[in-house]
Amino acid sequence: MSYKIVVDSCCDLTDDMKRWDNFEVVPLTLEINDYRILDDEGFDQDDFISRMKANDGMAKSACPSPEAWKKAYEGDYDEVYVLTITDKLSGTYNSALQGKMLYEDEHKDDKKIYVFNSLATSGLETIIALLIKRLADEGKTFDDIVRYVDDYIVNHTGLLFCLESFDALKKNGRLFALAASVFEKIRVKLICKRTTEGNIALAGQDLNANRALTKLAGFINETVADCNLDGKMVVITYVCCKEKAEFTAEKIRLKTPYTDIRIIKASGLNSLYASDGGIIVSFDY
Repeated sequence: MSYKIVVDSCCDLTDDMKRWDNFEVVPLTLEINDYRILDDEGFDQDDFISRMKANDGMAKSACPSPEAWKKAYEGDYDEVYVLTITDKLSGTYNSALQGKMLYEDEHKDDKKIYVFNSLATSGLETIIALLIKRLADEGKTFDDIVRYVDDYIVNHTGLLFCLESFDALKKNGRLFALAASVFEKIRVKLICKRTTEGNIALAGQDLNANRALTKLAGFINETVADCNLDGKMVVITYVCCKEKAEFTAEKIRLKTPYTDIRIIKASGLNSLYASDGGIIVSFDY
């Protein structure tokens, strides 16, 4: 059976993923006042972050239209696996579902389409997309892949992040799941995590960025204790701070059994919300 994987631009891409021939990214739109760009392969992280700083750290995003998703589902494929950012932080998941309805209304074929809610962002979408491809290439059935991946997202993945600034998240109303006391500690280096419901929660804190990232590595080790990590990976996504990403990778190597640790520059959407100096760490177990 032929298949296609469709993701939104919250998925940070490895070099291999960029070469897949049965893969498509549906971009979100990024906005800074009157400046609007698609979050696609032309995104320039340094330029965008500079524009954000000039605008007091403020920028917005807009999810793809249902029509854009519908178009991505077209083509000579029997199965389409769709993956989006958590529905708790964006309307993208619902837009992708509406695109599925539009496609099925217009095309009376037998194509199977399923929209996965990643319950996350960034590198966790990367890990999930790689998993979908592996299962599909192994010849697993559509229904088996859907069941396996939906369970995997909830029970076998994690995401932690440590940001220099929470302004973009706060100004765009993305921190509603955090306790109000968090805002009083905004100068403290906060370590946040993805909950299994796809929200943001506080995991820890420190006065020093390097110590916070070291603690982050320790939290990962606590999560994966006694797990078989063969074939599992860590994806570190960064915004204008590659050295910090490399520091984080080294701490994770020292504190956990992971051997496959990948460092990727953040997409436009993740650059917007993680902001300058932001680190996002995704892992499966």
